[in-house]
Amino acid sequence: MSDGPDGPEARPAFYALSPGGWRDYWSLLHPPYTLWHLSYVAIGAALAPRLEVGWWLETTAAFFLAMGVAAHALDELNGRPLRTRIPRGVLIGLAVVGLAGALAIGVHGAMAATPWIWALMPIGVFLVVAYNLELVGGWFHSDLWFALAWGGFPVVVAYVAQTGTLNLAAALAAAGCVAMSVAQRALSTPVRTIRRHVTGVSGSISMDDGSTEPIDAGTLRHPPESALRLLSISVPLIAAAMVVAKLV
Repeated sequence: MSDGPDGPEARPAFYALSPGGWRDYWSLLHPPYTLWHLSYVAIGAALAPRLEVGWWLETTAAFFLAMGVAAHALDELNGRPLRTRIPRGVLIGLAVVGLAGALAIGVHGAMAATPWIWALMPIGVFLVVAYNLELVGGWFHSDLWFALAWGGFPVVVAYVAQTGTLNLAAALAAAGCVAMSVAQRALSTPVRTIRRHVTGVSGSISMDDGSTEPIDAGTLRHPPESALRLLSISVPLIAAAMVVAKLV
């Protein structure tokens, strides 16, 4: 049986720091995952015939505020999954400021780039609130809605902000990022369960040569978590390569 570092006192995520002070805000931002999903913005923008750096940066900032700040603040408000000590009022304030900032950027984009942003903004607000507050009995809090909100939607918004339209290439990229996000959830869900809820694991694996290997929480957690760590690096690198190829 495994306790100690794999028990309930383990970090709730591989990127989470010990609770308290500024470390709580680092954990709240989910840095590897936030960078991963902001990379979908870069992918959508880089698919445009001509990459407008200003609109790409604005779209990235809007998704950082909506997802990286507001969505994660609401998620922590709903059950403290990261075990931070950030006061409830501060979390609410971060959610409000994050959404307000994202909407302000969206209004600028709708007025200066394309009016299609007007239609996309309420969808974004709905996705943040419905998913993270688990509205309608948690119906929207599913792997599919996560993938649509933070996988496909960033690609679509980024491409529309660049071009004012949507084409087959952007739709295919959005579908690919949805699938990637579903795969992310397939890996991260058991890892979260082990880190946050499992108090002990016992058992062994029997090999065909007659040997046995013990099983503990680390045995179960390590393979999917290693894949998540690598994907949180590889996806941003691919997105960066697409942007660089467009600019140079």
